[in-house]
Amino acid sequence: MSDTQPVDQILTVFREKGHRHYGENVSELEHALQTAEFAHQFGEPDAVVLSCLLHDYGHMLHDLGEDIAQQGVDAQHEELGARLLTELFPPEIVEPVRLHVAAKRYLCWKEPAYIEGLSTSSQQSLELQGGPMSDSEAAQFEALPHFKAAVQVRKYDDMGKVPGMKTASVESYRDLIQRFLKSPPTR
Repeated sequence: MSDTQPVDQILTVFREKGHRHYGENVSELEHALQTAEFAHQFGEPDAVVLSCLLHDYGHMLHDLGEDIAQQGVDAQHEELGARLLTELFPPEIVEPVRLHVAAKRYLCWKEPAYIEGLSTSSQQSLELQGGPMSDSEAAQFEALPHFKAAVQVRKYDDMGKVPGMKTASVESYRDLIQRFLKSPPTR
């Protein structure tokens, strides 16, 4: 596998499947780009920016349809995306992707008014994902090494739903993706 092949595969998924919607007024591609853009604008480290770009990668990899939450289905996109990305990226990228749904549940526990600021689609999926965390779940979540990055990703995830917002292209993230790829094992 060439050094550019994994990057090309990721960018191809965004180009071919990013047009889909999941209950929001923006496409998956627009949402990913906006989430990464907000993280960049707020001065987050590059690892958080890349996690923001990739946080909903799993949505683009399943074929359950665009209105799954309305059908009462939790695609567990965070697990699907993380499972596939873990072969390519270190935990500092993958774990915030895996934990961004848990971060939503955590924020609903920590800041009860947070629920009211969620989009209708996010409120609907919250119920499918287990609702706000319990005290013990929140304590376990706070003990995870990447919980703070996951909370940041989640906050930008909530922001990245602006119809018509101008962002950089997905191609502009090629070098950032490449920089965080795991080195292939030596033979």
